[in-house]
Amino acid sequence: MSQQQDSVSRVTTGMRVVDSSGVEVGTVDLVQRGDPAAVTVQAPAPVDPGSSLDELIGSAAAEEPDVPADLAARLLREGYLKVSTELARTGAVYVLADRIAEVTDDGVRLTVPAADLPPEE
Repeated sequence: MSQQQDSVSRVTTGMRVVDSSGVEVGTVDLVQRGDPAAVTVQAPAPVDPGSSLDELIGSAAAEEPDVPADLAARLLREGYLKVSTELARTGAVYVLADRIAEVTDDGVRLTVPAADLPPEE
């Protein structure tokens, strides 16, 4: 397991996240381990109007990460955190696994300032 994957695997939802300068970014909302096989992101298939509610919910839930396709592919390959924050107008930012400096009992410390984190679209 790479060091990045190890860092991501130690993060849990609800942990607080601080950036490289000690500014509190927010709390972890979603933890996604990397998948080296996730090279491309498929556009969601059109939903058949006759599909069941479960299928509709399933297709809507598959919209993470909500960022441009090239960045989404990188997030899926490397692993990421979705962080709820008041610092972005959309209410969330994404943290690539390689931006995690350390994971402690106190939370997650990043290697970059909050301004460098891509916001949810």
